[in-house]
Amino acid sequence: MGVFGRKESQPAQAAAPQELSATTGKGRPTPKRRDAEQANRRPVVSGGQAATVKPGATKEERKAARETRRVAYQSDRAKMRQALLNGDERFYPARDLGKGRRWARNYVDARHNLGEYFLFFALAFLVLSQFGNSVINLALAILLYVGMLGMAVDFYFLRRKIIREVTARFGADQATGVGMYAISRALQIRRMRLPRPQVARGQFPE
Repeated sequence: MGVFGRKESQPAQAAAPQELSATTGKGRPTPKRRDAEQANRRPVVSGGQAATVKPGATKEERKAARETRRVAYQSDRAKMRQALLNGDERFYPARDLGKGRRWARNYVDARHNLGEYFLFFALAFLVLSQFGNSVINLALAILLYVGMLGMAVDFYFLRRKIIREVTARFGADQATGVGMYAISRALQIRRMRLPRPQVARGQFPE
C-alpha cells in the first residue's frame, strides 16, 4: 500500500530486443563485411565486353578475368593509337576531344612555331660547343638564350590568340586549358605530333 492509500504503479516492462532493433539505427541488421564487398562488385567493362569476377570465383576464373581485361585494354589502346594516326575523333583520348581542341590543333599545325625548331638548334649548340673556342662558345650561348627568349615570346602570343579565338567561336568552357594544350603541341616536331596534323602549312582554320 503506497502513500495515501495509492498502490505503487508497476514498473514499465522493458522493450523486447526485437522491438528495439526495429526502431533504432537503420532499421535493419548491419551486413557482414564479406557480403558488402560482394554487393559492391562491378563488372569491368572495356571494349564493349564485361569481365566480371563472380563471388567465390576460383583462382582460374580470376586469372581468366584478368586476362580478358588485359586483352580488352590492349585492344582499346591499339584502337586509340590508330585513331590518332588517321584522325578518327570517336576514339581520341579525353585530352584531345572538343571543338576548341580541334581548332587549336589545326591552328598550331598551320603555322611555323619556334618551339618545333628549338630542339634542332639546341642539338647543334651541343655539337658545335665541343669544337669551338671560348669566344665561339660564348656566341653560341648568347644565340641559345636569344632563341629561348624568342620562343617564350612566340608562345605568349600563341596562347593569347588561341584562348581568344576559341572563346569567341565555341564559348569559355571550350577554352579551359586550351592555351597550354596549344603550347605543348607547338613544342613537338610536326611529324611526331599526335593526333596527326590534318591541315597543311598555311591552311589556317576559319
